Amino acid sequence: MVSLDRAVIARYKHSKKIFEILVDPDGAERMRGGGQVDLEELLAADEVFTDAAKGEKATEKDLMDAFSTTELSEVVKKIVKEGELHLTTEQRRRKIEEKRKKVVEQIARIAINPQTNTPHPATRIEIAMNEARVHIDPFKSVDELVSETVKALRPLIPIKIVESEVAVKIPAPYSGHAYELKRNFDVRKEEWSPDGSYIAVVKLPAGMRDELFSFVNRITKGDAQVKILK
Repeated sequence: MVSLDRAVIARYKHSKKIFEILVDPDGAERMRGGGQVDLEELLAADEVFTDAAKGEKATEKDLMDAFSTTELSEVVKKIVKEGELHLTTEQRRRKIEEKRKKVVEQIARIAINPQTNTPHPATRIEIAMNEARVHIDPFKSVDELVSETVKALRPLIPIKIVESEVAVKIPAPYSGHAYELKRNFDVRKEEWSPDGSYIAVVKLPAGMRDELFSFVNRITKGDAQVKILK
């Protein structure tokens, strides 16, 4: 269960009624993005309120009228996905700082200076973001923010995200780790060889190739074959 100190209010309006739940902001963000989140990880209280601050709970009739169900999981999904998240000033500040840090780290990993074909240092990216007055929306995904930020930085610094395709062959003794590869990287093609080995084509920013190589070497104890296709 999420602590009340960390929880924020998710609010949904139906007709003249307001429905509120207390949720973990990160869990709510994952759910809004289509991810699966357990209610225990998401909620600070297994209740739907009409006024969370006063502890006033919604009746079953209220829920049926607004959501056509009293099933908590279904009501929660509706409120999180279609309602609004209300952060305190401190929660919003902290969330923006966390997102900003992740955006800088991600750009430093995936983007290069096309003039030198080398990555931009994180400090240079931060300075450029300040100069471009980049706005960080705490409710947008890191991928969305990275895309918006790179676009904003282009007038200030030479920056380019170069996509790369890498073929990976995982020998049969380690092929059970294929799911880890698929979970952590964008696998575009895959096939199983007659000898039981797993072959995949992974698409990723060129700046993340070293990360892929390290990952594959770890799960195969250095026994994988890797080839850069483009």
